[in-house]
Amino acid sequence: MSTTSKPDISHLDPEKHTPKEHGWLELVDVDHVEFYVGNARQAAYYYAAAFGFNITAYKGQETGCRDSASYLLEQGNIRFVLTTGLTKDHPAQRHVNLFGDGVKGVNFTVKDAEDAYEQTTRRGGRGAQEPTVERDDHGQITRSAIYTYGEVNHAFIDRSQYKSKFLPGFIPINPPVNKLNADGDCGLKFVDHLVGNVELGKMNDWVKWYEEVMGFTMFKHFDDKDISTEYSSLMSKVMSSGRGLIKMPINEPAPGRGKSQVQEYLDWHNNTPGVQHLALRTRDEINSVRLLRERGVEFLKLPDTYYDIVWDRVGEIEEDRQKIKELGILVDRDDEGYLLQIFSRPVQDRPTLFFEIITRRGSQSFGKGNFKALFEALELEQSRRGNL
Repeated sequence: MSTTSKPDISHLDPEKHTPKEHGWLELVDVDHVEFYVGNARQAAYYYAAAFGFNITAYKGQETGCRDSASYLLEQGNIRFVLTTGLTKDHPAQRHVNLFGDGVKGVNFTVKDAEDAYEQTTRRGGRGAQEPTVERDDHGQITRSAIYTYGEVNHAFIDRSQYKSKFLPGFIPINPPVNKLNADGDCGLKFVDHLVGNVELGKMNDWVKWYEEVMGFTMFKHFDDKDISTEYSSLMSKVMSSGRGLIKMPINEPAPGRGKSQVQEYLDWHNNTPGVQHLALRTRDEINSVRLLRERGVEFLKLPDTYYDIVWDRVGEIEEDRQKIKELGILVDRDDEGYLLQIFSRPVQDRPTLFFEIITRRGSQSFGKGNFKALFEALELEQSRRGNL
């Protein structure tokens, strides 16, 4: 994808996503996700080598930025920015010290960043950046931001008057750095959803916050009867933006005999809420997962019995069943269709951030039928780490 001013929203189903806005805050798309990391240059090469991203732009000392270095990574409509602080007082340095590498900003393209800021702060959002104009030879963007759970920000970016690179201050890397195979990427197209973990008893507070501040509505609700095993459980509510384009599940731990994945995350995230995982959509689950595995991405291992029973529940699908089993992909079906999904192991030594790779064949849900198998796989990993 080129870094142009108009985001690609061709993945939308026009029958499901009409111009009619149910919420008052009109979010065009996920503009980019910013990660604070300990070494942005090395992390960028990891995401290029393992996940097939192109490293396409850079901001740092050579561009006049003295206190941080940032790399832009792109694949399909997905944009990640990896930022490292270069001074001891830069916020990224503190963030990495407390939490390790992780998501700092879940940022949205909007038509009016000033209005988005005024509306959200008037409804109770806490301002992180007042509307600010940034310019270079290619035009200008307007950016504002508010805080959400933990230390995560939501930035609102109006790039309607910006005609070239990603953001002012970045210079393009030509040719982009990637590539381990002739095709380059792994077929990942856009961000499907982003999952936040919050403390016990705080999920409903943040559900209310997204309703009142962001104009989101609750799309799905899963309680501890839906997401549980003998040892651990969690509760989750999926929040959806006005047009249903952006979905942000919010999880909290639930009591159990052992420690849930949410509580393990919080324990290793300095008891602070944050983004637990990003789900990245592909149109070809089998090919994407095959390429990711070849590049060294590690995924959770399913219980041996999973494929003995899944097809009775799911029925016929387009994909080859044997290839799905060989790659360890989960399958689920609901009234609208089916989906395929797989979850990586944590992408750093702390058991915090991980990724989901998902393909939707009509289904707009989140794999409820896979929750038990997924939790058993997660508990096996937690047991190996001594955290169950």
